[in-house]
Amino acid sequence: MASNSNHVTTRKTRLLRKLLAYSLLVACVAPAAADPHLTRDFAEDAKLYFTAPLRWDGDDWLHVGETVALVGLAHQFDGDVRDHFVAGKIAPLSGDDPHSARDAAPAAAIVVATWAGAFLAQNSDGYAEGRDMLEATVFSSITTTLLKYAAQRSRPNETADPNAWRERGDSFPSLHTSAAFAIGTVLAESGSDNHRWLRRFLGYGIAGATAYARLHDNVHWLSDTVAGAAVGVASARFVTHREDARSRTASVSLLPVDGGLVLSYNAIF
Repeated sequence: MASNSNHVTTRKTRLLRKLLAYSLLVACVAPAAADPHLTRDFAEDAKLYFTAPLRWDGDDWLHVGETVALVGLAHQFDGDVRDHFVAGKIAPLSGDDPHSARDAAPAAAIVVATWAGAFLAQNSDGYAEGRDMLEATVFSSITTTLLKYAAQRSRPNETADPNAWRERGDSFPSLHTSAAFAIGTVLAESGSDNHRWLRRFLGYGIAGATAYARLHDNVHWLSDTVAGAAVGVASARFVTHREDARSRTASVSLLPVDGGLVLSYNAIF
């Protein structure tokens, strides 16, 4: 009974720390809320984002397959990577995550700095970039959370078994990593090409450092961070190329015919 009580307390503590970590992003919401078109645009984008598989073409599905293969490959090294970071250390299986807020801070700082720079320079492009970061973070966070509920994988600080799936855990994918790559990719791929190298260095560098920190802290498996990065990048690319998504249309209909029904699917790219 004491063990179960401690386990519940640990999960509550982790949840509180996550809420604290991502409350740093609240600073982004205030400027966005002033835009009267934001709610309407976000609703349209959300519909397109979550129905995107209906409009994927062969190349899109190929990328999905490549991503799944990469996550699978990373999974083969999950145990080795965990052993590397806990070597010579006492690694209690407590499930604690004391550095959650610290690991979320760099990505949150990018968004805050983007809003601040846009405000000081009165730059509409900067405001738009900040909104894109916020939207990509929301989409990637929702996707990651849904995958967590589906996988229920235990964290490496809860078990030494990298195959502990469906154990009521929340390890796969890494939410910190997906949010960091969502924000970092928008930073890296937005704006003019004048400082592209610097944007990519900062965006992907900070996102990569976040993923490394989660491994170093032994709170995620390698494949958790690879999957999180994939979700973050995909969400950011959707947001930064939303016009392409809007140009694609797809519809599914059920048509009555003699003797039954016909399922019809139409897509225009």
